Amino acid sequence: MAVAAKQLPVKKQAKAEKSYNFAWEGVDKRGAKIKGETRGTNMAMIRADLRRQGVNPTKVRKKTEFVIGSGKKKITSADISIFSRQLATMMAAGVPLVQSFEIVGRGHENPSMQELILAIKNDIESGTAMAPSLAKHPKYFDDLVCSLVAAGEQAGVLDVLLDKIATYKEKTESIKGKIKKALFYPAAVIIVAVVVSAVLLVFVIPQFKELFTSFGADLPAFTLMVVGLSDFLQKWWWIVAMGMGAFGFSVAKVHEKSRKFRELIDRASLKIPIIGSILNDAAIARFARTLSTMFAAGVPLVEALGSVSGATGNIVYTDAVLKMREEVATGQSLQLAMRQRNLFPHMVIQMTAIGEESGSLDAMLAKVADFYEERVDNAVDAMSSLLEPLIMVVIGGLVGSLIVAMYLPIFKLAAVV
Repeated sequence: MAVAAKQLPVKKQAKAEKSYNFAWEGVDKRGAKIKGETRGTNMAMIRADLRRQGVNPTKVRKKTEFVIGSGKKKITSADISIFSRQLATMMAAGVPLVQSFEIVGRGHENPSMQELILAIKNDIESGTAMAPSLAKHPKYFDDLVCSLVAAGEQAGVLDVLLDKIATYKEKTESIKGKIKKALFYPAAVIIVAVVVSAVLLVFVIPQFKELFTSFGADLPAFTLMVVGLSDFLQKWWWIVAMGMGAFGFSVAKVHEKSRKFRELIDRASLKIPIIGSILNDAAIARFARTLSTMFAAGVPLVEALGSVSGATGNIVYTDAVLKMREEVATGQSLQLAMRQRNLFPHMVIQMTAIGEESGSLDAMLAKVADFYEERVDNAVDAMSSLLEPLIMVVIGGLVGSLIVAMYLPIFKLAAVV
């Protein structure tokens, strides 16, 4: 197939390289019926390829193509993490690489993930190395993973590097889950408070308004304010809803397009009480875990820092690591470059210095990552315990204020009587 592709004119080369999935059935040399799936450019080439492998094809059909990730379920980071662990286990057990991809791909429940794995398998089957095959899907496999796989292929220890990637992915997914958990509670407090207040203002307050109208007396200022807010929401709720939706959409778009805005948000988030401390610890844990994994795999420090910069999850740390990379490239030690950033705690710098001096930087950074991951875990659990009563206080305060506003006229009337 490769020879035929080379004989085509240059202008038609891109068209010739377009391939599809073909399902086939056939009979092998022993007369047994077999079936499978192969990727190729057309049916004739698939049939010729099967005959070269000793299979007499009886039926070949082109499968319906769909864009990877466009199925019913999206490909998540958890899917990539599980795939990495499964592939590492298969390789460690001595299963050949192509067969490992076949087993993992066929057994995956997510159709989009299955399509992705089998597409990579077909690339590898056609002679492409694993690292370039993964690099064709940058949305799911970043430079860090591709660099580690390339190092494993070159050193002949792909199974070991796949195990390191799997462990790294599991650790990073764990820390991401803890961060989401930390941010979920404050968001839950705000959402619940807004929903409860809106329900009271739209459905409950109008009932009291009819009662107050029958009194014919002047209402307290606080009650008038709440009644006015209720009237506004009943009349213009759709404007409020559209305004909140437009605001959220605009913020999301600006955050996506503007690096300065993302930097402003990331820098401000690090200064939020309690949450800021968790985000700082999480960024340090990601930095240490990623650098430890890459350095242990034999990736040069300067090259490793380039990949680490994008894994910290915060632009402030990303910029700091890139500056550290420039300084390390000029011959400066890593611990000195870290010290000049004023972002890393003294303990992290000292552990890095010990690692550099003793030649065990990867082990020291792994210990730093373990320590800060545990700190994040404990901080999230503590914050969850603190926020439970806070949620009750916030919601109780809002609901209580509305109730007081509605009962003030009744208390005033009772005092007059």
